[in-house]
Amino acid sequence: MATIDVKKGVMHSKPASGSVVTSSVGGMKIRTRLKSRVTVIIGGGRSGKSSYAQDYALGASDGTESRAYIATAQPIDEEMKARIAAHQKDRADRFITVEEPLDLARAIAELPPSVEVCIVDCLTVWLGNLLHHKGIPTTRFPEMDALYEVLANPPCEILLVTNETGLGLIPADSESRAFRDLAGWMNQDTAALAQNVILMVAGLPLALKGEVL
Repeated sequence: MATIDVKKGVMHSKPASGSVVTSSVGGMKIRTRLKSRVTVIIGGGRSGKSSYAQDYALGASDGTESRAYIATAQPIDEEMKARIAAHQKDRADRFITVEEPLDLARAIAELPPSVEVCIVDCLTVWLGNLLHHKGIPTTRFPEMDALYEVLANPPCEILLVTNETGLGLIPADSESRAFRDLAGWMNQDTAALAQNVILMVAGLPLALKGEVL
């Protein structure tokens, strides 16, 4: 918490983990936005990534208008429809929800100015959408470069949820191997841009870079 020594006129600041700090002057609390940052939250399936990101966002900001949730999933089958419905029910009306399966950079850049923290859930599904709609690229998708450009100067605090896809068996078919490779490179690129990289294992966070939120 940041506090101001009124007698000396000096602020002593210890930034909180969220995008805002609370300053105290004469008993009056003043909320001040911290510098925007990017956090990558990575892990395997059902490791607690989404819940961790959501709990942090709810604690780091006040009110629906200060939180955004960019959902990348498309209801392509009954299983995905059920997953989407479960996420929607869990979020309820506590987030501004933006559904964007392809143009992720634009969705982030056009967030309302009231948003202090934004969850992107998830990068791996987004990459799968690009492969589905565009096929296997010769190098990587231009949408990936557009995303990296936005993340280099984010409009608010960004939490990127993504899957670690490289710890299992080598996929049997070429398309799956291409997806695995692209996902690995994407995770490396976003981790290089991020201030924090958090690995989730069995619901427990481990800071690989920066700090645990």
